[in-house]
Amino acid sequence: MAKTTPTMTMKRNKSDTEKSASFLSKLQGGFAYDIGIDLGTANVLIYVKGKGLVLDEPAYVAKDVKTGDILAVGQEARLMLGRTPEGVEVIRPLQAGVIADYDTTEFMLRYFIRSVVPASSLMKTRIIVCVPSGSTPVEKRAVLEALLRTGAKKTVLIEEPLAAAMGTNLDEATQVGAMVLDIGGGTTDIAVLCDSGVVVSESLRIGGDVFNESIVRYIKRKRKLVIGISTAEEIKMAIGTVDRRAKETSIEVRGRDTATGLPKMIEVSSLEVQRALEAQMMTILEGIKDILEKTPPELVAAIADHGIILTGGGSLIDGFDRVVSRSIGIAAYLVDDPRYAVIRGVAKALNEMSALKDTLEGLQ
Repeated sequence: MAKTTPTMTMKRNKSDTEKSASFLSKLQGGFAYDIGIDLGTANVLIYVKGKGLVLDEPAYVAKDVKTGDILAVGQEARLMLGRTPEGVEVIRPLQAGVIADYDTTEFMLRYFIRSVVPASSLMKTRIIVCVPSGSTPVEKRAVLEALLRTGAKKTVLIEEPLAAAMGTNLDEATQVGAMVLDIGGGTTDIAVLCDSGVVVSESLRIGGDVFNESIVRYIKRKRKLVIGISTAEEIKMAIGTVDRRAKETSIEVRGRDTATGLPKMIEVSSLEVQRALEAQMMTILEGIKDILEKTPPELVAAIADHGIILTGGGSLIDGFDRVVSRSIGIAAYLVDDPRYAVIRGVAKALNEMSALKDTLEGLQ
């Protein structure tokens, strides 16, 4: 058996001492957690290192209008949408990917984080959170400060398309050059990446929310029927398409007749939904073309070889990949579980948390 040298013995003893101190610290002050947050306009996803995806909740908050008291958060608040009594409103504190209501966003984040991390560990928690690629320094600071006020020890921001690319497992494509189109609830991020960095990007204030609003307006204007956002979401999920060549389907929709004010039921077709979303789809296609014009030729060639990567819940609308492919002339394809691509990328980034610099320091 090999003889243990004094130096080796000293190192072992020191290590044992450090482990004992660390264990005592955990007993006294709680465990340290590394968590990743996909802070979306429509949904908030939280990943805890070592535990996996622990929270997937709608980004809704129900408030008392007079007192400002928070009555419900997440799914419980979303179920109240359109059914609230007088004096209660259901809001999304984030709009188009940015904080619209700072205090409510802070409360929502604290509520979600405390539901997955013990209060005794909050001061030791390190957080990575995603933001749209076009976020301004002011918008980034607002997100960081909201997280810091929850008690986080360290906060790091990562751009959504970069996180989405990391979550696709297409390492070869992203190394030589790839385009990621991430369609979320509030924004559509278009970015060209190479060697794990963003070369050029643009964030459009178009997403699932705008699609829903477009369906509401179209049906009111063309079919003289007033429907709510929740009904528009159901239509989009059931028969929504952006491809005019898609097979036509239909769904029965109930709402309020604009002429009589009485309840009415009509049949809405998928072609009508396509027409409602056509203007938004054209804006996204123009955004892709603009980004390609700003992209170095070598990277354009790489993108043509590997295709355009579609991520985010909005990309699940029927025909999105087909329309992008036909219009741009480059194959576009959905990744597996596109809604969770960003949080998967954040989970990977958590493995490098110690090496990442606190983003707030760079914004000073």
